[in-house]
Amino acid sequence: MTVKNFLVSETTFFELPLSLKSRILILVAVVALLPAYFFPLWNMSFFSNQYTDGLVLHIYSYQLEGGKTPNRDDLREINSLNHYIGMRPLLESDFSEFTWVPLVVGLLIILALRAMVLGKMSNLVDVFVLFVYFGAFSMLSFYHRLYMYGHNLDPTASIKVQPFTPPFFGSKQIANFTVNSFPAVGSYAFFAFAILLLLAILLSAKRAKPAKQAAA
Repeated sequence: MTVKNFLVSETTFFELPLSLKSRILILVAVVALLPAYFFPLWNMSFFSNQYTDGLVLHIYSYQLEGGKTPNRDDLREINSLNHYIGMRPLLESDFSEFTWVPLVVGLLIILALRAMVLGKMSNLVDVFVLFVYFGAFSMLSFYHRLYMYGHNLDPTASIKVQPFTPPFFGSKQIANFTVNSFPAVGSYAFFAFAILLLLAILLSAKRAKPAKQAAA
């Protein structure tokens, strides 16, 4: 295939109209993404002999929230424990992500709806590629924050522990705590959004082969 034919075929693909099924899938994807606004993206829990019922940390797209009981705020308790080992407190003001992640979610919804209305393959692919970049960047940013929190410890802290990285996914023993870290409803909403967009692309891409042959 010559370069010219390749460019023509790819242009034909991106100019494909979206099928009705693809547009419906985009709308379902938008609805599936809405829980990312209202439910935690990630949950972390901390168990030890002192806290057999566990301390819980919910990470939303816009805030941190600890589990609450009549006598305890888990976020305050976690920060108190972090102080003893020299870890900086978990403060919402330190997380710039809480400012831009909700905006990006809104932008993805708007762009997805735009792709559905315009009904053009290129618009849908743009949304999917943007989401992949956003997802990869967010995961790397989250891991980097975990690393920095566990490695920038105050050397004058009353309890000395070796620098560590809290688990990004799964469980890990840190000092006398078992720390669990797993995605929550909000992350599954993101995953569903991506899968539904990909299915929408694949459904309409069935038209690409005949169109490419005609262009050739």
